[in-house]
Amino acid sequence: MNKLSQFTIGALLALGTVTAAQAGTLDDVKKKGFVQCGVSAGLAGFSAPDDKGNYSGIDVDVCKAVAAAVFGDATKVKFTPLTAKERFTALQSGEVDLLSRNTTWTLNRDTAQGLSFAGVTYYDGQGFMVRKSLGVKSAKELDGASVCTETGTTTELNLSDYFKSNGLKYTVVALGSNSEAVAAYDSGRCDAYTTDASGLYATRIALAKPDDHMVLPEIISKEPLGPVVRQGDSQWFSVVKWSLFALVAAEEYGVTAANVDEQKASSANPEVKRLLGAEGEFGTPMGLPNDWAYKIVKQIGNYGEMFDRNVGAGSPLKIDRGINARWNKGGLQSAPPFR
Repeated sequence: MNKLSQFTIGALLALGTVTAAQAGTLDDVKKKGFVQCGVSAGLAGFSAPDDKGNYSGIDVDVCKAVAAAVFGDATKVKFTPLTAKERFTALQSGEVDLLSRNTTWTLNRDTAQGLSFAGVTYYDGQGFMVRKSLGVKSAKELDGASVCTETGTTTELNLSDYFKSNGLKYTVVALGSNSEAVAAYDSGRCDAYTTDASGLYATRIALAKPDDHMVLPEIISKEPLGPVVRQGDSQWFSVVKWSLFALVAAEEYGVTAANVDEQKASSANPEVKRLLGAEGEFGTPMGLPNDWAYKIVKQIGNYGEMFDRNVGAGSPLKIDRGINARWNKGGLQSAPPFR
């Protein structure tokens, strides 16, 4: 090996571009025949198993979309339920290939923990739920309250920041898992429960008496939730990132699970042709077939379909699209051009 080659490889290693532990995730996934995806152990609308152990939810569909892109088969995915405390270790160690678990994109996580966020599946924000019998209408009335939350998440810091900035006192009751935090709140161990607003609505409908509880109006943080991969593997990062973008772009261009075959065959829109693999070579650079996005939409639908059936109008949660609407409909969801 000449000096130039030695220097080049050494420089790449120093920059984190090549590592033995992290390079080649796509090849590893293809070899074993499935995507191993880390998800929540149970959050309605995002990732929750039924009585037969079959997972569903918006985070689950992102995992299935990646499987559809890689294998042409959205069922070629296995799920690992993870607590908030376990999730990053499981990804960093290689126990899972992808983390799609209502996880907030932050600066520290994206730079100091060896992780890369591949986009935003759901724009969320932290809120509070209380019993109606407590008699409060605003989070600013929670002075002296005890608040249940899950440890190992951004919620504890957001909680501290909010109460300090508003001159309020509180007692935090931090539990090891979301289910423990909810159980503690439901048993009366604390006055309020805090997590992302989507999680509050999912939790409320699962309580014994949902009408006895209310979600307060304040949103105290930004919580962009999205899929996460390990740093150092740009190919796998691209596969996950563009699988999510394919869902978003398909909705923008009016491509659905029902009309995707017709659109692929006869659309006059060059962007749609490129998206669905009818024109160009946009899968090859990622190690995918050129119709990878077609296979995603055919099996998963577009972002709007995914949102509606899991958390929106077609689900028990019935969450409004709000800021998760398309960029040209007043929301934040947007995908870069397919060109």
